[in-house]
Amino acid sequence: MISLRIDDSIATVTLCRAPVNAINDEWITEFDRILAELEHTPRVNVLWIRSAERVFCAGADLEVIGALFATEAGRVQMIDITRRMQQLYARLERLPQVTVAEIGGAAMGGGFELALACDLRVVADSAKVGLPEARLGLLPAAGGTQRMTRICGEAVARRLILGAEVLGGADAVTLGCAHWVAPAAELETFTRGIVARIAALPALALSECKRCITVAVEGREDGYEVELAGSAALLADGETQQRVRAFLNRQ
Repeated sequence: MISLRIDDSIATVTLCRAPVNAINDEWITEFDRILAELEHTPRVNVLWIRSAERVFCAGADLEVIGALFATEAGRVQMIDITRRMQQLYARLERLPQVTVAEIGGAAMGGGFELALACDLRVVADSAKVGLPEARLGLLPAAGGTQRMTRICGEAVARRLILGAEVLGGADAVTLGCAHWVAPAAELETFTRGIVARIAALPALALSECKRCITVAVEGREDGYEVELAGSAALLADGETQQRVRAFLNRQ
């Protein structure tokens, strides 16, 4: 359903629930277990999320939705599942590691909400992404309205969510939904290069930088003070001291 491999400072999560990585209770539980493990694996700098299927993630399991939708009790259960997805994606967002989503195929609804919870998104030129729930009279409630608005801005979020619009890879980058687009045949190699470059950076520096960015976005703390506290922690860190000395000695 979901596999985890750790090589040095890179953790690779592969979605492998054929045929479309549909999300159900077991999927959420397994993903949550993996994230709990990574929270306590400080040697990992980067979490790389990819798919073994042609689709990145098609969102909620339609068989499950079909079974639950028929009754009021089932519809209440659908809300509970959505709440669990919200909690899972919030946990992913809070990881100290840099998270990278490699989107090689369709990422729809809850599948794209998963990608939006990552720090970075790399998309194939042939991929399709979107939050088209309004077509069914629903809304992207696993954090989609909040993250898309925060990441892409109000105007883009209104266009894509209210219009139930699906984007190709290049348009996703243009509108700020993804960071890079690559030809589908080269996507894994291209993403691997990005992941390797980030993985070579100091874990503590990445974690502190990520925290400062989050503070700037959320606006709940004094970001300048958080920068100073992070800088103090880094200046006291042995790896930082070694890297700075090596840099200064080259001058």
